[in-house]
Amino acid sequence: MRPERQDGSSGGGLLIPMAWMYAEYIADELLRTGELMEPATLEYRAGRDALALTVFLSDGAVAEALPAARVDELRLLTAYGAPWRGWVCERLDALEAARGGPDPDLALARAAWRWLEDTELLAADLDAIGPPPGAPADGPRDPEAEAPEAEGAAAQVWTPAWQLGLPLGHLSIHLY
Repeated sequence: MRPERQDGSSGGGLLIPMAWMYAEYIADELLRTGELMEPATLEYRAGRDALALTVFLSDGAVAEALPAARVDELRLLTAYGAPWRGWVCERLDALEAARGGPDPDLALARAAWRWLEDTELLAADLDAIGPPPGAPADGPRDPEAEAPEAEGAAAQVWTPAWQLGLPLGHLSIHLY
């Protein structure tokens, strides 16, 4: 869905980012349906922005409710191990080159990507679960070599927001 544009005959006008707004709407509906996170959290915003970027950059939103083929496409794009970050950067650059002039949809998509890339959120360190690197999985444990977090609290790391938002979006697509 392209934004409404003025052709210059009526003195110019406001460009409305309808494609981006619709992509955000779809992302918000997917996340709300999954009920995985409170809407007021930064993690929810990360999931919504990651999903909205995926919808927007995968040839835009569709006019009807999400058909099964579209849900499958979104699921594949957000899957663990998929080169999502590179795909987003390539698609944003390609859209910018294709559209040339000012585009409010692209401006909002770029702003969402900057937020996802630059914002770091505190998350559980999933790599810290299991044996230390180089140690056998079922070997004896050295209590002095273990991190202090291992005494009951999970290790935490700061991670870019998209690395939390993407799995959240993927899971909400599965629950849709």
